[in-house]
Amino acid sequence: MEEIEIYLDAAREMMEKAVVHTKAELAKIRAGKAMPSMLDGLRVEYYGNPTPVSQVASVSTPDARTIFIKPWEKAMVGEIEKAIINSDLGLNPQNDGENIILNIPQLTEERRGQLAKQAKAATEDGKISIRNARKEANDELKKLLKDGVSEDAVKGAEEEVQELTDKFVKKMDELYEHKEKEIMTV
Repeated sequence: MEEIEIYLDAAREMMEKAVVHTKAELAKIRAGKAMPSMLDGLRVEYYGNPTPVSQVASVSTPDARTIFIKPWEKAMVGEIEKAIINSDLGLNPQNDGENIILNIPQLTEERRGQLAKQAKAATEDGKISIRNARKEANDELKKLLKDGVSEDAVKGAEEEVQELTDKFVKKMDELYEHKEKEIMTV
């Protein structure tokens, strides 16, 4: 039954990766509150290499509406500013020659609804990944059945895969509920 455990572990690992990925996607959705994680996907040219902003500057949030970026090299101010302007963050950087300040605008009710939909779509994508992991595991288990593994063992493993699926789908729902609450809180 070692083969069954291998497929169960693989399914669990794929489902965990789906949750981690979804968490990262949800972190990119700004809820009207300044968070350094909003810049996680932002890359700047640093000596010819695309580099995360957090590796070329310190990023802090002095208050709930402001992100303060202090580049470690003065020459990076323009690069970081350009990256923010060209990103899909929708923020206007203010540059004082040494630092960049991002003011996070208050969200409108309409924009909150759009962000909630975006969060819902991200969690649905995560659920699809989980269901794909379930399907792959069940397909592999069916192959084992043809290879002579007992039907009871395969049925038990399929039930375990379904339990895993339910557990991870529930996690996705919890992630969405948390994010929706964060977005809708004024």
